[in-house]
Amino acid sequence: MFNKLYFCKKKLNTKKTITIFTGNYAPEDTAIGLYTSQFATFLSNKGYDVSVITGFPYYPKWKIAETYKDKNTYFTEIIDGITVFRYKQFVPKKVTFWGRIKLMLSLTWGSFQNSKKIKETDLVICLVPLTLSILPAYILAKKKNAKLWVHVQDFEFDLAFQSGLLNTNFFGNLIKKSVLRFETFLFNKATIISSISYNMMEKAIEKTKFKSVFYFPNWVSVNNINPSIAKQHNYINPDKFTLLYSGNVGEKQDWLFFEAFCKNINDADIEIAIVGDGAYMQKLKAKLTAFSFIKFYEPVPYNELNNLLCSADVHFLFQKTDVQDTVMPSKILGMMASGKPSIITGNKDSEVAKIFKENNFSGFFSENNTKQVVDYLIKIKKEKNIAFQIGEKAKHFVLENFSENTILENFEAKIKEIIKN
Repeated sequence: MFNKLYFCKKKLNTKKTITIFTGNYAPEDTAIGLYTSQFATFLSNKGYDVSVITGFPYYPKWKIAETYKDKNTYFTEIIDGITVFRYKQFVPKKVTFWGRIKLMLSLTWGSFQNSKKIKETDLVICLVPLTLSILPAYILAKKKNAKLWVHVQDFEFDLAFQSGLLNTNFFGNLIKKSVLRFETFLFNKATIISSISYNMMEKAIEKTKFKSVFYFPNWVSVNNINPSIAKQHNYINPDKFTLLYSGNVGEKQDWLFFEAFCKNINDADIEIAIVGDGAYMQKLKAKLTAFSFIKFYEPVPYNELNNLLCSADVHFLFQKTDVQDTVMPSKILGMMASGKPSIITGNKDSEVAKIFKENNFSGFFSENNTKQVVDYLIKIKKEKNIAFQIGEKAKHFVLENFSENTILENFEAKIKEIIKN
C-alpha cells in the first residue's frame, strides 16, 4: 500500500522546476529585466514551476522604485504565477566601478540567502550580469543536484574596464587581472553557457573551458512592436521630423559625438526626442541646454513602446567607435521592427556592423564623421520613398531572424535536452 501511494506521489510531481538568478526582473520593463520576465513567463506558461531570485527594481533610474521602498529587506511576491524572492540591494547614488562592485556584492549576498528558500530545482539559470551571482547559483545547483545554465547578456567586467571606470595604473591592472580570472573560474562552474550574439559566444569560449556556446539572442515580438496597430504617441510632434533615442542613458553611448552631431543640424523642421533615464541623464541635460530642438521625456511603460517607436521618423543610437561592442543591442531590434530607418554609429568590427554589412543595410557609421551622418539624415528626410524602403527591409529582417516564438521555442527545446541528460 505504501509503495503504491509513493508511486502515485512521484507521478504527480512530474512538473520540472526552474530557478532563475537575475539582477533585473519585472516590474522593470526594459533591457534585461524585460527579457528575463518574458522568458520566465513563457516557461511558466509551458508548465514549468518557475522561481526567481532577484533584487528590488532599480533600473534604469538607479534607485529603488518608489512602490518598493517601504518593503522589507527580504520580500516575496507572486508575479504572473511566478514566485519572486527579492533582496533590497545596495544601489549607488553615483555609478562608479566601486559602486557597481558594492551592488554586485550586496545582491550576491541577498541571492545566497534567498536561495535557501528553494526546496527543489531541476535547473538553475543565472543571468550575467550579475556575474557574482553565479556563485550562489552554483551552490544551489550542487546542493539540489541540478544543472546550471549561465546566460550572458553582457560581460559586465569588460564593459566596466572599457568604459574607463577603473584607473589603468599598476594597482588598477592588478585588480583587472584578478577580476577576470575569477570571472573565468565562475563561468567554468556552468553546465551550459549561452549568449545573445556570435561575437559574445566567441568571447565566452575564449574565457572558459567550453568549446561551444548556445545561441540565445534577444527577440522582438510581432504582437508588441507592430507599425500596423501603432497610434501617434504624444511625445512625438507630428509636425516635426523627429529623431528618437529610447532607452538607458549611460556611459556606453557616445554622447560627445551626439553633441557634435547636434551642432551640425540647421533644419528648423528637425526635432530630437530622448526618452529614457540612466546614470548619465542629468549630465547630458546640462550639456545640451543650448539646443532647443532636443526634448527630454520620462521612460514610457512597455505597453506604450510600440506607439513611441512607430511614431518617430528616424531612430538613432550613437555608440563609442573605440569600444568593440560584442552585442546586438536589444533596443536595435525594436528600432528596426518599427519599420523606420535607424542611424547607428559604432566600432567597425562590432556585431551590429557585421549584421548591417552582411545584409546590405544602410545607416551604420564607424568613422566618427558628423558631417557624413548629418548628410545621411538630410537625405532620408528628403527622400521619403528611400526611407520607407530602408525601414521595411530592416523590419522584415528582424521579424525573420529575431522572432519571439522561434527563439523561445528553441530555448525550451535546449532546456529539455539539458534536464534530460
